[in-house]
Amino acid sequence: MAPNVEYLEVAHQRAVEKKTHVSFPQLKYPSLRDEGLRDPVQWLTGKAMDDGAEGLWRVHNGLYDLTDFIKRHPGGAEWLELSKGLDITEAFECHHLSPSVDKMLAKFYVREAKTPRNSPFTFKDDGFYRTLKREVVEELKKVPKSVPKYADMVIDGLFGTLLVTSALSCWAKNYWVVTASYLIASLCLAWVTVAAHNYIHRKSNWRMYLFNLSMWSYRDFRVSHVLSHHLYPNTLNDLEVSAFEPLVFWNPRRDVPLLSKFAFLIELVTFPLGFLKNFLVRFYLNFAREGFFTEHYRWHDGLGLLLPVWMWLVSGTTFSEAFVTWLWINCTGSFIFYMIGSNAAHHHPKIFKDGDQVKDPNPDWGMHELEAVMDRTDINGNLFKVMTFFGDHALHHLFPTLDHAVLPYLYPAFLKNVEKYRANFRMTSSFELFVGQIKQTLKTEPNVLEDN
Repeated sequence: MAPNVEYLEVAHQRAVEKKTHVSFPQLKYPSLRDEGLRDPVQWLTGKAMDDGAEGLWRVHNGLYDLTDFIKRHPGGAEWLELSKGLDITEAFECHHLSPSVDKMLAKFYVREAKTPRNSPFTFKDDGFYRTLKREVVEELKKVPKSVPKYADMVIDGLFGTLLVTSALSCWAKNYWVVTASYLIASLCLAWVTVAAHNYIHRKSNWRMYLFNLSMWSYRDFRVSHVLSHHLYPNTLNDLEVSAFEPLVFWNPRRDVPLLSKFAFLIELVTFPLGFLKNFLVRFYLNFAREGFFTEHYRWHDGLGLLLPVWMWLVSGTTFSEAFVTWLWINCTGSFIFYMIGSNAAHHHPKIFKDGDQVKDPNPDWGMHELEAVMDRTDINGNLFKVMTFFGDHALHHLFPTLDHAVLPYLYPAFLKNVEKYRANFRMTSSFELFVGQIKQTLKTEPNVLEDN
């Protein structure tokens, strides 16, 4: 069987000429994708330009005015505030499991949209995702109510360890105690940030604020990770891919700069600065972008600064010494976090990337999620590893609002439907994904289907 290389040539040329996607050439190339700082607010602005929501909220082909419902939204007002003016079809489908939400939504209907959806994904009643979702709703009724407390214990333990070891790294006089405390504090900061992501997807809660100890903003992460990456993984609408360009290209392209050949080395240099960079960019935008401070800045954006203050007050050292030690902890924690995240599930030559040829230009959303993910045999099955290494990744992508501790109970229904619909669920090792991520940064030729 010979690969269909002609498809690649035609699709790529069409994308260049018409500014479309390669894998889904019926779609518009995302507005503002390649401009500015590629921050979450810019992503929201660009997507609003393409979605045809007319300043309202779009679900499938209907427009809804949820203004009066914002404060009453069970998941918290922030989700609707962030998504106003967008097509939220994918978010609506995977964030709400109960069919009763359809009746609630209908109360806010305004009119039909004037333009087709600028998304390739479908949610057919007899398709993979909706079928699985109905079965998951039944499975959830069997899950003991006490199960989520185990995930809470993991992140609470990590948070407590972070507080103790960060202070100890300033207070102790013995070199080895200081070094060990600094390393443990750095690891705990990274793991707290990863584990807090379990709570960011859900309704507003106090544990989501622990994410901000990294100096990042959970609110920004709700855009870049939840509304962008989770809903459109490895497509041109995935901000967690585009934000790394032009230093790291995970989507294969022939015209990438020479610098991209050294992507792994670039990662080693830039990953330690990731946490601080996100804070500084957000701080800079307060002055550079009109209205940013009043519309997007929040009191919790500075929560990360409480950690060095804690270290200073508890240890009794000078503030300058505590601040320098905190910088080391923050940068080391940032390096660990980004190494975990970049090698967690999505970057491997066999995983879908925009540019690859697809079997169906309008795939079931759940089927696409599995095309963009690989799970790990050495992570799944252990809640601590799942919480700290982005484990059970496929199920988490399909049902992001469910607690990580609940996901193992869904595997029987999940695997049954994977087999029924021949979905592309894959398992590999962490080492294979680490090697695959490096190979992906060097890849210039998209995947094409084999001719029968």
